[in-house]
Amino acid sequence: MAKVLVVEDEAAIADTLLFSLRSEGHEVQWLQLAQAALQAQQESPADVWLLDVGLPDIDGFEACRRLRQFSQVPVLFLTARDSEIDRVVGFEIGADDYVTKPFSPREVAARVRAILKRTQVQEPLAEPTSAQSCGVFVVDQARAQIRYREQTLVLTSHEWHLLHTLLAQPERVFSREQLLDAIGTPSHAGYERNIDSHIKTLRGKLRAVYAEGEPIQTHRGLGYSYQPERA
Repeated sequence: MAKVLVVEDEAAIADTLLFSLRSEGHEVQWLQLAQAALQAQQESPADVWLLDVGLPDIDGFEACRRLRQFSQVPVLFLTARDSEIDRVVGFEIGADDYVTKPFSPREVAARVRAILKRTQVQEPLAEPTSAQSCGVFVVDQARAQIRYREQTLVLTSHEWHLLHTLLAQPERVFSREQLLDAIGTPSHAGYERNIDSHIKTLRGKLRAVYAEGEPIQTHRGLGYSYQPERA
């Protein structure tokens, strides 16, 4: 099982999460302040974070930005905010998932399992395989890296799986449900619109490399596809 760091200042919420996660066999550490959590990650890294947005010392978004300066540990945000802009901001700064309060501890535990499953898939293979070219993209499966126009993209696990899925079948239109399956979230969970947020942040990272490009195309009412670009 995994080491989970819960960063939450409300004891009642933390207690329910600790019980649920420990019942699944995880080693769980609870901290109430973001600064302490950032220090703990440097000294004894966790495998996944549950990070509250409304912390008393540093808000969760800023804590995630600082975390991403030295660690790519998966982050699941816990928050009372349910607006689209908050979800977009969370994904843009490197979140892997987003749960709004009130939530079911069992649902959070299931999300942690899904995140850990995706993380394990991304671990390097014992014997490296050669990178594959997809037009202006280069996919290195062994290192879980994708290069765009010779620049390595810094991707969350969701973004990696989404882009890898699209690149594998150029011009094929994938529905949101199919893309949810690609990132390990059951399509019946009702999170289809989260795909839109992930695609938006992914496009932002691609435009930061090449502003004129638009490799990910939207098909209204259908989904998304990868349209190869010229070098």
